Amino acid sequence: MAEIVGIRFKKAGRVYYFDPAGIDLEVNDYVVVQTTRGLELGYVVIAPKQVLVNEVTMPLKPVVRKAEPEDISHARELEEREEEALIECGKLISKLNLPMKLLSAEYNLEGSRLTFYFSAEERVDFRELVRELTNRFKVRVELRQVGPRDEAKLVGGFGRCGRPLCCMSFLSGFTPVSIKMAKEQSLPLNPMKISGVCGRLLCCLVYESEQYRTMKGKLPREGQQVSTAMGVATVVGSNPLKETVLVELESQVTVELPLSEIKIEGEHSAKRRKGG
Repeated sequence: MAEIVGIRFKKAGRVYYFDPAGIDLEVNDYVVVQTTRGLELGYVVIAPKQVLVNEVTMPLKPVVRKAEPEDISHARELEEREEEALIECGKLISKLNLPMKLLSAEYNLEGSRLTFYFSAEERVDFRELVRELTNRFKVRVELRQVGPRDEAKLVGGFGRCGRPLCCMSFLSGFTPVSIKMAKEQSLPLNPMKISGVCGRLLCCLVYESEQYRTMKGKLPREGQQVSTAMGVATVVGSNPLKETVLVELESQVTVELPLSEIKIEGEHSAKRRKGG
């Protein structure tokens, strides 16, 4: 068994596991940990607990300490410096005429490393930019190119639902989204209507995908013959959420019926053959 504590560095960011190192920690406690970028300030989202060793990647780095008020104050000061760094970096990008969109900047807690995030249509040769930034800020500078979904997560905004973007609010990772999910939910296949601000398929298509798939499995398919109290009818549609079926009677009248009030043609004979 191994003892772990779950740490997050950003709201809706990925959860990383560390060794609590015997420190008494609770959810929402701020901590200082050692990462590949140096010391970082994070907060506890999973209280220390025992897990199987094969459930985590060993060895785990230990939590350095519980964050002191000075650590939190210093982190806020660095955030102000990050704004200044963005402005300076933007000027250099314009000066060097680089085809890139600057998104955000982050210092590590020690202020010894500065990371810039950007998006671009293609790969960008930013070696000269890194040299100039290093000379300007006198720290180690790193540039990271991100994709459309990560860009939306960094920048933020509001979705077509009027709420803050899911990716910046609570999604810690991106689940693959397919056009098949839109089809299963009977949504219009117009990309403009089922895409988010990132230009990719809406993340929320995943939320009800399994539920729609399960409910549709109970419903007869379109064109199938069914029996109703009003006679034989043909299925012309369905509403998985209400578990109703839209059928066309022989009189060409269309009615919506609960699934419980229809019987699929051939269902009884199949049961009799099985001894049902």
